Amino acid sequence: MSDSCQRRPIAVTIGDPAGVGPEVAAGAWAARRTHDLPPFVVIGDAAAIEAVWDGPVARVGDMDEVAAAFETALPVWHLEDSGPLTPGSPTPAGAALALHALETGIGLTRNQAAAALVTGSVSKHALHGIGYTHPGQTEFIAERCGVTATNAVMMLAGPGLRVVPLTVHIPLAQVPERLTSELIVAKARIVARGLTRDFGIATPRLAIAGLNPHAGESGQLGDEEVRIMAPAVAQLAEEGIAVDGPLAADALFAPGIRDRYDAILCGYHDQALAPFKALHFHDGVNLTLGLPIIRTSPDHGTAFNIAGTGRADAGPTIAAIAMAARMAAARERSCAPAK
Repeated sequence: MSDSCQRRPIAVTIGDPAGVGPEVAAGAWAARRTHDLPPFVVIGDAAAIEAVWDGPVARVGDMDEVAAAFETALPVWHLEDSGPLTPGSPTPAGAALALHALETGIGLTRNQAAAALVTGSVSKHALHGIGYTHPGQTEFIAERCGVTATNAVMMLAGPGLRVVPLTVHIPLAQVPERLTSELIVAKARIVARGLTRDFGIATPRLAIAGLNPHAGESGQLGDEEVRIMAPAVAQLAEEGIAVDGPLAADALFAPGIRDRYDAILCGYHDQALAPFKALHFHDGVNLTLGLPIIRTSPDHGTAFNIAGTGRADAGPTIAAIAMAARMAAARERSCAPAK
């Protein structure tokens, strides 16, 4: 890279303008000095921010303007007015703006005008109402980056724990048939590479959580550990990846055990997210590994029920911006030529 990631601003998409995205982005800027946040620009509708926040806003149309404006005003890459807006009441125009902001943010990050992409929360229901067909933002970002959705790996990261759900938004009954040795190996490879490239961990340590109680008790309580997980762990170990498992999930997240690992890979969504949110509900970050760009997101939804009330917590957005900056710096170091 010719420019420093730390000098290039971070692109923050507004998400659905009727949600809490506008106010948490503004709140992150207001706390920029307290949390030592790097310059960032909010992509979306400046009017949506001004409707819920009375702080200074600077409309910018070039990434070079962001750093200069950032000290005194919240830089906003204004795309279009999202029409009459009532916080908490999503509209088709608002969904269209959220999608436009996402496309713009991806483009700015892919062409290296932005160091990283932080995505605000969107309403899948509202997006589907305007013809959006992807399950979420991750799949859309992966497609725009030329990456198959299966190679875009969701990780939840906080100060004390990183988790990866090997299967995500599917019914629990479908997990055993979707969980394969090939899937575990493929995702573990991406996680290991991502921890090295984006977190600066030279030799990542991974754990694979067992699917069944007590990790199956040698096949007595289910055979997925013996039939699917153990062969995957053996193959990863042969490739030189430091990995343990399958391990009993009921003890794996205890202090002193989880601390041995840089990431824990779990069989299904709630197995990963329940312990993670118990520890990092307010400072957890959703990020995507396996992409050519850095993408993080606050780990919450649109929160339409509190939009515009001033009750939204900017903490998760602050954490997502700060983590994106650290990942950008780590990635730059990993790509820098040796002296």
